[in-house]
Amino acid sequence: MRTAVTDGKLIIELESRIDSGNAPDVEAGVMEAVSACEYNEICFDAANLTYISSAGLRVFMKVRKQSDKPLTIVNVSRDVYDIFDATGFTQLFNIKRAYRRISTDGLEVVGQGFFGTVYRLDPETIVKMYKGKDIIPLIENEKQMAQKAFLAGIPTAISYDIVQAGEDYGSVFELLNARTFHDIAKESGSSLEDVIIQYTDLLKLVHGIVMKTGDFPSVKERFLDYLEIIRSLLAPGQYEGLRKLLTAVPDEVTIVHGDIQMKNVMQTADGPMLIDMETIGLGNPVFDLSSLYMTYKEFREDDPGNAKSFLGMTNEMVDEIWRLIVKHYFKFKDDADEKRILDRVRLTAAIRFLFLLETTDLKNGELGKRRIEHTREHIDELLKTVECLEI
Repeated sequence: MRTAVTDGKLIIELESRIDSGNAPDVEAGVMEAVSACEYNEICFDAANLTYISSAGLRVFMKVRKQSDKPLTIVNVSRDVYDIFDATGFTQLFNIKRAYRRISTDGLEVVGQGFFGTVYRLDPETIVKMYKGKDIIPLIENEKQMAQKAFLAGIPTAISYDIVQAGEDYGSVFELLNARTFHDIAKESGSSLEDVIIQYTDLLKLVHGIVMKTGDFPSVKERFLDYLEIIRSLLAPGQYEGLRKLLTAVPDEVTIVHGDIQMKNVMQTADGPMLIDMETIGLGNPVFDLSSLYMTYKEFREDDPGNAKSFLGMTNEMVDEIWRLIVKHYFKFKDDADEKRILDRVRLTAAIRFLFLLETTDLKNGELGKRRIEHTREHIDELLKTVECLEI
């Protein structure tokens, strides 16, 4: 039995089978390891465990009685997990199944986002892959948020599995013959406006769903956190002005997706459906519209080739998409009202854009410097006229 203490965690690797024939020896080895060193947590690694009997299960119960430290069992195969589940151990212990391994080689790319890539895994499922193991908590959080959103009546796809491809991890969704609205728009030709009407109808549906305070995180508080992270990029007057406007935004209980660009909306046989629910929250729709402005307008200001490289579209088409979103989402009184509302969207987008620059490699190089400089200029300009941010 291999054991090690890493970062205060006692790791005990389990092998092959634990049954009545070897359970006493396994128990002796485990108890010796538990008593022999200092640690803050016990982690049983079951990656190589193929079977466990009731005699083996009693070993975990004895460890649980002897030690008051948190106990986790990880990398559990599906067969072994079924044993834990059938005996009620999943209610007593923190047990994590091993992730199913897949290969993305040769898979059709359904969509490419800033943080992940969506592949068609088979005719009935898609998988969104993210880079690195640190993303697992985000994936698990997204699954929980999607379940809550689905029960609230939001048209969303629910992840039913987490998979591993190489060193990357992803969520699997059942979406039969689904396509992103982004791809549909690219191929729509003269019917682009019809696509955008369906898309903006979904935006308005989502933004009209009322929840209870605490059902989802506050997006306003999230943006206030963004503001603290980008504070070093702002002049004192800019920071104070933005903080005053954000603080004054009403604490609303309507849904905000957080990244509702068309790459994150799938067209299915049952109608439009949202994916990427890890950023869902409650707040004013300005927070979603600012994300769209950033995607379709702000990224291109200092990088005209962004539309082609990231969206696979011409600048003219991206401009038309934004124009149609504005046309069909808003009901402006006049040109002055349009400018007043869209300036609020632009100023909110500036906060998010600076946050994205500050927390990624996008801040590096001459392009990053120009983007930061121009965004600061826009903030100065907009703070002179924007009196509130809500729309």
